[in-house]
Amino acid sequence: MAASEELARRVAGAGRSCSLTTAVLEEWSRLGTPRQVEYLAGHLEAERSSREASKRATLPGRRALPAPKTFDGYDWSAVSWPEGMGRESLLAPDFVERREDLVLMGDVGTGKTHMASALCALTCERRLEARFFTASSLVMRLRRARDDGRLDREAALIGKVRLPVIDELGFLPLDADGARLLFQVFADAYGRQSVVITTNLEFSRWGSVFGDDQMAVAVIDRIVHHGRLAQFRGESYRVRHALMQEGQPLKKRARFRCSGCSISDALFAQVLLTKHTRGSRWPGNTC
Repeated sequence: MAASEELARRVAGAGRSCSLTTAVLEEWSRLGTPRQVEYLAGHLEAERSSREASKRATLPGRRALPAPKTFDGYDWSAVSWPEGMGRESLLAPDFVERREDLVLMGDVGTGKTHMASALCALTCERRLEARFFTASSLVMRLRRARDDGRLDREAALIGKVRLPVIDELGFLPLDADGARLLFQVFADAYGRQSVVITTNLEFSRWGSVFGDDQMAVAVIDRIVHHGRLAQFRGESYRVRHALMQEGQPLKKRARFRCSGCSISDALFAQVLLTKHTRGSRWPGNTC
């Protein structure tokens, strides 16, 4: 016999107003008859499936990607992996589960943003929230939130994201106010979230981005502790496929000055102590 309308309304109202706890579920599972418990299990399984489907549908729309990207057909030839990490672990992606950071550093047009976008989409497919920002758009977002008196709320929303992606760090310099806002994002994420960063600047030049060497060192220090570095070298994909060539080969642009390095995880931390200029070398490397 079907439940009365009044009983059905009670069930619906109770379901909307609370999240079920393990203790309550265990108690009612013991009190109910086998048929009642089977019905309860069926309901909860249907609810779980509905929530997962809803999350799969909404997460892609919230990731704020500039364009949908996947790893299908991705050119991996420009990527130099750090020790202990490779293509397989990136696609897992194990580093998100371990709350590790990932810096994608290297030449313009070699696939850094494509990889970061595809990682963002892949994370959402695994029902983990990921968000894509350019460094400049994130600073503007935080600045607007502060001016509107809701900076704490905005920071909390970003802090709940499992994988924030910060693209194009270093393309535009930050003023002192913007640098402080961005630094707080890194400070809040430390040990709690994985962060993916794309940049064309070696670490010794991050002081020019933040306008303060000490602030840059503080950011790098956090990334070094829980992070890995993947380097990208080569000619720009956009240059190779440019419509403006008109039959003339385009000159290869100058590579950024440490693109010849091969920086291992062990040497990664030395950026805190070493100024890597055109006339200096990393230990064990030739630039």
